[in-house]
Amino acid sequence: MTKSLVLSAILLTPFTLAGCSTAPKSEAARTVQSVDVDAFITRIKAEDPSMKKFFGGCEAFAAFPDIGKGGFIFGGAYGKGQLRTASGKLIGYCDVSQGSVGAQIGGQSFGEIIFFQTKEAMQEFKGGQFALAAQASAVAVKAGAGASVDYQGGVAVFIVNPVGLMLEASVGGQQFNYHAASDFD
Repeated sequence: MTKSLVLSAILLTPFTLAGCSTAPKSEAARTVQSVDVDAFITRIKAEDPSMKKFFGGCEAFAAFPDIGKGGFIFGGAYGKGQLRTASGKLIGYCDVSQGSVGAQIGGQSFGEIIFFQTKEAMQEFKGGQFALAAQASAVAVKAGAGASVDYQGGVAVFIVNPVGLMLEASVGGQQFNYHAASDFD
């Protein structure tokens, strides 16, 4: 009974967040999101100049400037972002949702950036076949962090400036959705 409850919570929480649309609805909202992503990227590069190796050497990256997370036993998180080429050109819009269950209480906000080393890793992300189990593989962005990290399975994940307090010992994962920018041209 407990295992099925845990599995149900993990599987259903992202779907409760799925009502949120991946891409902004209007041109003005897309412009605001682009400005937010640009500012986020500028902040990352300023906080850790060693991140240049990722920005310059990736196939693409997904940037999520603001992910909100909260929980009390059951938890969830959601944020919107953009998939861009190494040069910064917009490829598409994406979102992240996270469900978890376990000992947790509180709320927090953070940014996340995922670098895709290869075209195959990026295609996996675009095809909806990409998910991250927990955030154990994520590294906090701070001076010099980029120099000590390398790709794992064609992917490198960084968390930026967590704000708030979240006490957590839970099981969960992140699921991503993608929508091509060309659909809005």
